[in-house]
Amino acid sequence: MMPELGKYTFIVLASYGATLALLGAIILLSAGQARRAKRRLKEAEGKNV
Repeated sequence: MMPELGKYTFIVLASYGATLALLGAIILLSAGQARRAKRRLKEAEGKNV
């Protein structure tokens, strides 16, 4: 069920879409950084042992 947005429908839906796309990008970038950090930590621990 969607409320009637009148002449602002496109702007509102585009804003929602842009927000979801940016949140998705932030999540993917954060996950990638976490994987790289974990890999670097394992490499550093292996070299010091």
